Amino acid sequence: MTALALYCKSYRTDLRRVVRLVQSIEQFNEEKIPAYVSVPDADLLLFQEHIGQTSVKLVSDESILKASPRLDLAMVAGMHGAVAQQVVKSEFWRLGLADAYVCLDSDAVFIRSFSARDFLSPDGYPYTVLDEAHDLLEDAMQHGRHRIVDAFVREADLVQQKFGRPGRRYSFGPFPLVWHRDVWESLDKNYLQPHAMSFVDAILMAPIESRWYGEALLAYGAIPLHPCQALFKVYHYAWQLDHEMRQGVTSEQLAKLYCGVIYQSAWEREMDWPCEGGGLLSRMGRQLRRKLGRI
Repeated sequence: MTALALYCKSYRTDLRRVVRLVQSIEQFNEEKIPAYVSVPDADLLLFQEHIGQTSVKLVSDESILKASPRLDLAMVAGMHGAVAQQVVKSEFWRLGLADAYVCLDSDAVFIRSFSARDFLSPDGYPYTVLDEAHDLLEDAMQHGRHRIVDAFVREADLVQQKFGRPGRRYSFGPFPLVWHRDVWESLDKNYLQPHAMSFVDAILMAPIESRWYGEALLAYGAIPLHPCQALFKVYHYAWQLDHEMRQGVTSEQLAKLYCGVIYQSAWEREMDWPCEGGGLLSRMGRQLRRKLGRI
């Protein structure tokens, strides 16, 4: 078992995004940290065709789920894809490939050379992304996006209450995040098993996997807490990217603070495989909303 791995959960619609991510890993992974991409069994051949000649290894989502002793596979299959993927990502540790893994989304791109030092502290344990999301919440309030603030408060309170933790509301994101198997195992042993639950039950109760991990770390202390700010520059919404482009912010400048950048796939739909979904009018409307910064 290695100390650290890179991991991305994906599926065929995000194929082009994964190819872009893999190309950046090949370019900037100076220590050759093992990298994995998981996709449904049905998509393995497609991804093998496009990234099979790289250093990135492919595994099936089903192999991850089967490694979890109490998961109901039929229940996972019936979940919405955006929710089911949280289960897959959070159970990757059960394959026993690494003590810790950098959990990447398909729309991530590395922009500079990186090594284990970017993700692990000198004692070998991960840095944990943890703050109170003031930058995002302030930005949302300035743009009249009060639903974003309301959602943050609601989601934070929901999971904190499960662990009986009063006090400040933390954000354990944005992705990518570095997760340690000991934290997931502590959640399983100390919370899920005593409540006769699997992680599927937890996600159905509160579909925010990063909060389950973060609150479990605070509650059970399975590893030392080494807080850090975001590892990647994340443009949560189109207006944020538009603002920085007008300010002339460059990748070279971002690379001084971040390992990479995330462009949200929701407003980068032209990269969908095999083509952008929707009819002509819906695509034109999406492009207009993107230009107006409303996505």
